[in-house]
Amino acid sequence: MKVMVTGVKGQLGYDVANELAKRGHKVIGTDIRDMDITDEENVKTFFAANIPDAVIHCAAWTAVDAAEDEENIGKVRAVNALGTRYIASECKKYGCKMIYISTDYVFDGSGDKPWEADCKDFRPLNVYGQTKLEGEFAVAETLDRFFIVRIAWVFGKNGGNFIKTMLNLGKKNESLRVVCDQIGTPTYTYDLAVLLSDMAESEKYGYYHATNEGGYISWYDFAKEIFRMSGYGTEVFPVTTEEYGKTKAMRPLNSRLDKSKLKEKGFSPLPDWRDALDRYLKEINYGTN
Repeated sequence: MKVMVTGVKGQLGYDVANELAKRGHKVIGTDIRDMDITDEENVKTFFAANIPDAVIHCAAWTAVDAAEDEENIGKVRAVNALGTRYIASECKKYGCKMIYISTDYVFDGSGDKPWEADCKDFRPLNVYGQTKLEGEFAVAETLDRFFIVRIAWVFGKNGGNFIKTMLNLGKKNESLRVVCDQIGTPTYTYDLAVLLSDMAESEKYGYYHATNEGGYISWYDFAKEIFRMSGYGTEVFPVTTEEYGKTKAMRPLNSRLDKSKLKEKGFSPLPDWRDALDRYLKEINYGTN
């Protein structure tokens, strides 16, 4: 199978391309130098030259706070919404299946009940979430053969993430304040890449939620485990989102994603997040185990 992977230099795209290659698929990895997804003609030309069987669309504007800046809003929408529509249109033209990576941020984070994969109660709190939701609509309106996979709290080798931030801060500080009232589950891109490759090899289309297993935690819980596993003595103090201070973009408090649909459709759940964290710390040469 020939699979196009957008955003191949990012955390997720990097691991997805590697996993597909391991399985013997032909991978067409793209970044902005290969195909500018905000340029419709460029997208058309690239597809015509590389007609794939499937597209895993990982490319996105993910700088959540920067997305709120007035001068960036149009750029964010061009990447997350319009670019996704251009890709979906080409997938329709050539009969490709498409996997679109979305986010817990399409929900407003109210309550404490896990969000179900087929829930349509969308009320994004920020520009990033709104434009990713517009990307979802573009895919669902254009295609019949699609997967929309919402993920949260992503970490991987090839890019910045919460774990790397904590480790860097832990080197310089004896203590840190970390938010304790935003609840969700981390997602290791290496594990997610296995699932996305399984999906690309299947015809089990629809909406899915995918994070690592192991229950729901706060960023505070996650930070404590990062420092414990890495052997740091950094002390972590819990604070509420309000106490922590205002950020440009509002964050959802409830990022619990119900992943039961994965099992229902015959996909293997991702491993426990603690196991994923342990493997990741070793991958980036941290950890005491």
